[in-house]
Amino acid sequence: MSTNIRSIVLMLLCGIVLKSCKSIKPSTSTPKTGVEFQQEANVAGEDHMTFTEEQFRRSPEVMREFRAAWIATVANINWPSKPGLSTQEQQEEALKLLDLLKDHHYNAVIFQVRPQADALYNSSLEPWSYFLSGEVGKAPEPWYDPLSFWIEAAHDRGLELHVWLNPYRSHHTTGGELSPKSLVNTHPEIMVPLKNGMWWMDPSKKATQDHSAAVVMDIVKRYDVDGVHFDDYFYPYTSYNDGQDFPDSISYQNYLKTGGSLSIPDWRRDAVNSFVQRIYNEIKAEKPKVKFGLSPFGIWRPGHPSSIAGMDQYDALYADAKLWLNMGWIDYFTPQLYWKINQIPQSFPVLLGWWKSENTLNRHLWPGISLYHGGGAENVDETINQIMITRGMLPESMGTVHWSISPLTTYPNLAQGILNGPYKKQALVPASSWLNSKLPDAPKVRTKIEGQKVVVSWDPIGSEEVFKWVVFYKYGQNWEYKILDRTYKATELQLHRTTNENQLALSAIGITAIGRTGNQSSFNEIEM
Repeated sequence: MSTNIRSIVLMLLCGIVLKSCKSIKPSTSTPKTGVEFQQEANVAGEDHMTFTEEQFRRSPEVMREFRAAWIATVANINWPSKPGLSTQEQQEEALKLLDLLKDHHYNAVIFQVRPQADALYNSSLEPWSYFLSGEVGKAPEPWYDPLSFWIEAAHDRGLELHVWLNPYRSHHTTGGELSPKSLVNTHPEIMVPLKNGMWWMDPSKKATQDHSAAVVMDIVKRYDVDGVHFDDYFYPYTSYNDGQDFPDSISYQNYLKTGGSLSIPDWRRDAVNSFVQRIYNEIKAEKPKVKFGLSPFGIWRPGHPSSIAGMDQYDALYADAKLWLNMGWIDYFTPQLYWKINQIPQSFPVLLGWWKSENTLNRHLWPGISLYHGGGAENVDETINQIMITRGMLPESMGTVHWSISPLTTYPNLAQGILNGPYKKQALVPASSWLNSKLPDAPKVRTKIEGQKVVVSWDPIGSEEVFKWVVFYKYGQNWEYKILDRTYKATELQLHRTTNENQLALSAIGITAIGRTGNQSSFNEIEM
């Protein structure tokens, strides 16, 4: 693509972005009336404020965009930096990564807790991960539960935490020597070896599906996670087996003996499809608020759309990712679109547009983008342009997931460029209306003038958990906002009565509560 053409495309997309951002509101639900709010309001001071219907219904804009980064534990890619670190060292590294995300206005983290049929959490189903201690089955010392630690630390920073699991990989080449505690040895009946030294569960076997489903549901039941996430590893890439077919011929012959008639490719796809649907249904039956996300290889099949060339995941990984999106067996869909905008056979916007056309049930479509293009100015621009293109093409539910967090630490100019550009303003995660439509209760708000500052305090009401607060404040005619994490409970925030730049007076404030699925409470405007 020529420079001139590319510039025109980006200008057009940016125009779409600006137009679409104006339509984003903190809530699409019917607000409470002024009378209803008046019954709940508890404004301190001598003058008890009243609210007209018009004042109550005005709703300032707040940006909605999913901003996440993958944190990989396999091969110690992102965390911990190496096996065998002490508990304190592991926790310090974790907090440093989470602080980076918070400070750069991300709002979610996708954390790998099962890299090779093992656990980075306290599990009775699978052994402690080699990537924690350097020994399969060895718990952290001093003992702690890494997943519990990550969840609490992420939530305290206003970050959703999604657990990332590999459903079938049972031993990675970087996972040390095979241990007696490894599932390869404790459940040999469902395992097959690959030529590159990995071991894989046979996805067609009921015992495999039952075990992996039990692992997922054990986490969902015991941990306060926001989402469950699978990536692109279903049947393994053919390169893992030296180009040879997956070694499941015995399983297929047993299937034929029971009267099965599907071809091998269709039989394999059917096993994966039924597992994906099962996981979605079981999660929703247990905890409807927990999102299920999938991140498949970015190309469904070559020729879809016509200009696209590359690996055929439908035939190579036996992953019919288009079907999962069409059927709504996911809450968010994150195809790995790791190619550049002008890489014609795998063009980022062309593939994104095709996946959008397949999103017939309007689930969240938040593409995965690669940050590994480097920290040069051209590559920083590429990353920013991809985020902006996503905003322009998907204004109804904006978002991207970044592979991975390491480039943000390796290339400070990349992290800063994103923060100075598209992530300059904080954003809420888009709500998932099909999961929960209930609004949290609006907080009770009080204001008090102390010299040149206004002290704003609020108390949550109702039984629903509040995950975040949005504090709106208006200088002159312009609304701004701050998104605060859950640690701000029954607390105070100080606002200057005038701006430092042009001495505009603080004219109004308002606070809304955000629930776990992104729903926002009604808004009330308090004039100052």
